[in-house]
Amino acid sequence: MVSSLFSEATFSRLEALAKANAEIYRTNSPFPHIAIDDFLPADALDGALAEFPNATDIPWIRFDNPEEKKLAFNEIERLPAALRDVFYFMNSAPVLRFLEELTGIEDLLPDPYYVGGGLHNIRRGGHLGVHVDFNRYKRFGIDRRLNMLVYLNRNWDESYGGHLELWDRGMESCVKRIAPIFNRCVVFSTTETSYHGHPEPLTC
Repeated sequence: MVSSLFSEATFSRLEALAKANAEIYRTNSPFPHIAIDDFLPADALDGALAEFPNATDIPWIRFDNPEEKKLAFNEIERLPAALRDVFYFMNSAPVLRFLEELTGIEDLLPDPYYVGGGLHNIRRGGHLGVHVDFNRYKRFGIDRRLNMLVYLNRNWDESYGGHLELWDRGMESCVKRIAPIFNRCVVFSTTETSYHGHPEPLTC
């Protein structure tokens, strides 16, 4: 049985979303970005969420310092099938075509090593200071151009916090806050001034 992720309906929807949101993405402030709700087929993400590992199921990389407190894991091949399918899809040609149409950036390549990517799990009290990501992939000698996030938080309450904050070029003030709700996809350009994070600890 073909996963709903890899269906013609999903491919067609991605194409339509890219065309409908390209202008918004490219002109958004404080830097190019977009938040798209109901991004992937709900059944695929339901399956991924059901298999999402807890804090002791896998050997998470643990970050606990003044800048960030979170768990991360990028060994995608070790994840259950429903989660693996989502990652394989996110690195597939249809998604790359979606991103190229959306952003206007040509010749995008996926990262088979998920450096800085993979699963991210931020629990109660966790936070991520406002920062910019590395924008040079030294292993391949190429530029890192985009970040793409898909949230798996069902029934998220506004009071929990965890909003993705996008800050101005001088890192003086937050310009945009995006709540991390289930099946919301956020794409933004990675540059030397694409400051982002969620500095306030979660209260979920």
